[in-house]
Order: sequence, then C-alpha cells, then structure tokens
Amino acid sequence: MSYNAKNYTEQGGDKTVIGGTLEILEGAQVKGLPSATPAANQADSTASDVEGLVADFNSLLAKLKAAGLMAADSE
Repeated sequence: MSYNAKNYTEQGGDKTVIGGTLEILEGAQVKGLPSATPAANQADSTASDVEGLVADFNSLLAKLKAAGLMAADSE
C-alpha cells in the first residue's frame, strides 16, 4: 500500500506544497507575506438619481484601485 501526502516539503526544503487545508490558528504569525492595505472608506450612497449613483460607484472603484485591491485601468 502506498501513500501520497497532500502536504510535503521537497528535498532540500526549498519548496513546501500544501494540497489540503492550511489552518492558521489565533495567535499564529505568518512572516514574509506582503501586508494588505485596506481601501479607503466609501460612505453609503444617498444618490437620488442614476448620475449620482454612477459617481458614488466610480468613487468606490477609484478607492479599490488606489488600495491595490483592483487592477488599474489600462491606458
């Protein structure tokens, strides 16, 4: 009988493969990952017409792009 592990570290330790679920418990630390920057707050829309709603939505998109949570527009 053979066993294929879903999670393993390759010979030499340069690569670890996670094929199952990685659970990070409270209090644990993960080092070396880039930190996420939250987007600026977008107030609830009070738009009373389509133009106002479009302006609010475009403001939300701009904040997501500025925070790096959405790709910027292509030129």
